[in-house]
Amino acid sequence: MLARLISASLIGIDAHKVEVEVDVTARGLPHFSTVGLPDAAVKESKDRVKAALKNTGYSFPLKQITVNLAPADIKKEGSAFDLPISIGIIAAEGLIEPERFERVMMVGELSLDGRIKPVRGALSIAITAKKLGLAALLLPAENAAEASIVAGLPVFGVETLPEVVAYLRGEREFTPATANTALEMEAAARYDGDFSEVMGQEHTKRALEVAAAGGHNVLMIGPPGSGKSMLARRIPSILPAMNFDEALETTRIWSASGAKRDGGPLLAARPFRAPHHTVSDVAMVGGGAVPKPGEISLAHNGVLFLDELPEFRRPVLEVLRQPLEDREITVSRASGSITYPASIMLMAACNPCPCGFWGDRKRQCSCSPTLIHKYRARVSGPLLDRIDIHIEVPAVEYRDLVGTASGEPSAAIRRRVEQTRKVQTGRFHGQGIHANAQMRAKHLKTFCALDADAQGLIETAMQRLGLSARAYSRILKVSRTVADMDGAEHIGAAHVAEAIQYRTLDRKG
Repeated sequence: MLARLISASLIGIDAHKVEVEVDVTARGLPHFSTVGLPDAAVKESKDRVKAALKNTGYSFPLKQITVNLAPADIKKEGSAFDLPISIGIIAAEGLIEPERFERVMMVGELSLDGRIKPVRGALSIAITAKKLGLAALLLPAENAAEASIVAGLPVFGVETLPEVVAYLRGEREFTPATANTALEMEAAARYDGDFSEVMGQEHTKRALEVAAAGGHNVLMIGPPGSGKSMLARRIPSILPAMNFDEALETTRIWSASGAKRDGGPLLAARPFRAPHHTVSDVAMVGGGAVPKPGEISLAHNGVLFLDELPEFRRPVLEVLRQPLEDREITVSRASGSITYPASIMLMAACNPCPCGFWGDRKRQCSCSPTLIHKYRARVSGPLLDRIDIHIEVPAVEYRDLVGTASGEPSAAIRRRVEQTRKVQTGRFHGQGIHANAQMRAKHLKTFCALDADAQGLIETAMQRLGLSARAYSRILKVSRTVADMDGAEHIGAAHVAEAIQYRTLDRKG
C-alpha cells in the first residue's frame, strides 16, 4: 500500500515542500530503502523509525519499504523526516485513513522511545505551510511557539509518536498553539547594556549616535581599556526598535541555523555578534557541506562587532567587502547557490599600534614606525573605505571614572535616532533603501547637494588627505545624517566638517 504525506526541507533559510511517499509491499525480501537525494541523517532515519515504532507498541513490517522524497532533484538533509516516514509506514499498514493527513504538514525527529525532538527552521516551515494553504502543521512541541507566530495556520505541538497517531485517527484533539506577537515583540526587545553605564567618551558617543542614526559602519581606534568593546556592545540599545517584518526575518535566520537564542520564540532585539578573530571565512559568510548562515547573516538587522580588527585573517576581512555593499551574501556550492540576507552595521575596533599606546599622553609606545605601518596594513584600503566613520577613542580620564553623574540613557538616544530615521524613511520612500548609509551614487546626486562653502571644504579635504572616491561618498553620506539630526534640509559646511573628522585613518602618513 502507498501513503503520501507532506513535509518540508530547508534550503538556506527557506523551507520547500517535500512529498514523503511510503510504499510497503509484502513481495520480496524485507528491505528498507530511501530515495530522493537523502543525506546521511535522512538515510539513518530507518533505524530511528524502526526502534521508535517497536518501542511505542507498533509493529515494524518485515516487508519491502520504499521511501521517496520528492522532488528528487533537491538534496534532503536533517532528521525532520523521521515523523512523516513513521506515520507513512503506519498508514501504509492501514491503521490511518489517508484523508486524515492529506492537507497536514508534519516534521520532527524521533528518539528511540518515540519522543519527538525539535528541528531547525520551524518558522520557515510554518510560512511555507501557510503559503500552501494547508489545514494544519504538526511539529515538535518545543517548536510550536515559534511556528505559531505565523497567523492563520493551525499549529499543533506534539511530544510523542502515539499522540500524532491518535490525532490523525480522530481519537484525540489538540489546542492550536497561539502567540501574541505584540507582547512577544515587547518581551523580546531587551538589552543587557545601557549607554548610561559609559563614563566620559562624549565625543565617541556622539559619533556612535551619528552612526546609529544613519546606519553607518564604524571603526574605533584606541588604547586597551578605553571602552571600545563596552561601547560596541551597547550600540544595539540605541538602534531603532525592530518592526515585525525585521524580527520575523531575523528569527528565520537564527532558526534555520540552529543558533541558540534566549527568551521567547521571536527575536525582537537587534542581534549582536562578536566572532573571535580566529574565525574562518566560511564561518563568517556561511556555507559548509550543508550550507548554513554565517556570522554576517546572524547579525542581519543588527551589529557585527570585530574586535582587534587587524588580528583577523586577511581572507576573512576581504570576504566582507561585497556583503557590506550589497547587504546580502551568496554562497555558491556544487549543489547550487544560496543567498542569505546580510544587512548589518559593522562595528570594528583596533589598537593604534601593536602595543596599543601610540599617541597616548601618559604611556609611551614601544613600536617602531615600520611595525606600526605593518600592523595597520593588515586591514586593506578597500575595506577601510567601506567603513563610514573612523573615530579615535582615548583613554578614560580618572575624573570620569570616579564621577557620580550617570551618562545619558540609551532610551533617550534611541528616540533621537528613531526621529532621524523617520526623516530618511520619508525621503527614500519607494527607493528600496531605508537609511543614509545605503545610498547609491544616484541618491548622492539627488539628496546630498552641497552649498559653495561645504563644497570648498570637502575639496580641500580631498586634496590634503588624499581621499578616494569611495571615501568622498562616505563623507557625503555621514554629512547627510548629521544634517538630518540637526533638522536641516540642506547640507552645510558644519555638517561636512563633522563628517570629515570621522575619517581619522585617511590622513596622509
